[in-house]
Amino acid sequence: MTILFNDLQAQYQSIKPEIDAAIQNILTTSHYVQGPAVARFENHFAEYCGTQHCIAVNSGTSALSLLLRAYGIGEGDEVITAANTFFATVAAIIHVGAKPVLVDCQEKTALIDVEKISAKITSCTKAIVPVHLYGQPCDMKQILGIAEKHSLLVLEDACQAHGAMYQGKRAGNLAHGAAFSFYPGKNLGAYGEGGAVTTNNDDVAHTIRLLREHGSPKKYQHDIIGWNERMDGIQGAVLDAKLAHLDAWNKTRADIVKTYQDCFDDTVECIQQEPDRTSSHHLFVIRHPQRDALKIYLQNQGIDTGIHYPIPIHQQKAWRPFAAGESFPVTEKLSTQILSLPLYAEMTADQVEAVCDSVLRFAIATRGGKVATIVRNECHIY
Repeated sequence: MTILFNDLQAQYQSIKPEIDAAIQNILTTSHYVQGPAVARFENHFAEYCGTQHCIAVNSGTSALSLLLRAYGIGEGDEVITAANTFFATVAAIIHVGAKPVLVDCQEKTALIDVEKISAKITSCTKAIVPVHLYGQPCDMKQILGIAEKHSLLVLEDACQAHGAMYQGKRAGNLAHGAAFSFYPGKNLGAYGEGGAVTTNNDDVAHTIRLLREHGSPKKYQHDIIGWNERMDGIQGAVLDAKLAHLDAWNKTRADIVKTYQDCFDDTVECIQQEPDRTSSHHLFVIRHPQRDALKIYLQNQGIDTGIHYPIPIHQQKAWRPFAAGESFPVTEKLSTQILSLPLYAEMTADQVEAVCDSVLRFAIATRGGKVATIVRNECHIY
């Protein structure tokens, strides 16, 4: 049995008539850039998140960058965010001329350690960007409390949190604005690149709409200097068709996660979920001190896995000009232990069982810290 990390073809086949019709409509009407399909998706996604506005753009990176720009964040400003995140989070901050300030993560959840945020606030700090990593919202009540005390903006990186909930509200409607990515592998994924900003601020929404389209409120009129960061029509059509299935897909992912958790119990350590929030379960992440050997073992069993993320931001070559010599011990530790298991709504019960069986076999064989060797897909310890 070969088990993909994420089977996008299986998802397409499950809703093929809807997707084909949506794409054919774009080909027929030739609304290739923005257009009615994108506008429909914007309206539906804003309604889904519970926000006044959704502005569709060409990537999650663009979404966060435009959100920062629309709030006037730029040269000389500092933006606090998580050390444990994908590099695009800090890249968006750097793109607007601001300085990212990293905060280490909690060991049990891998989310930003809220208790360490206040120590990073300076007179230059303008915003906090919490990252809802793996689909689990951060502790927004505490973060918003810190922000209010210091008159700071809070902008969600919700790129992995489509449909996630925090104390009864959806991700994307938990702060002053949010950035989403619709990269194909996301819970709500396009058939190419895509992103969006959600906000309840009318002025910010208006500014982002200008910025994404050369600063133009109408053709050949340019009120400000902008960029070309629009969403194309096919992506809008695909996303609008998929949005109707998102809650059901997320429910199935949650069921698979529960199966994993029940199966692993105390034998395999999992990244924990907090009780006051509902993850979108974008990723299911476990920890093992022999992660690399486990990954190879599963690969030999035909099971594909991922690592999110193997090299922390502060250890990347591109980061050196910004804050060389920093150390974030928890993030560094997790980067050597975490492994993301297959998780998608189309997984069969047999596939889930096979993943559980293989992970458990390795974990039991290596219990006690002994080193495992792998011979013909079987674990041996010495």
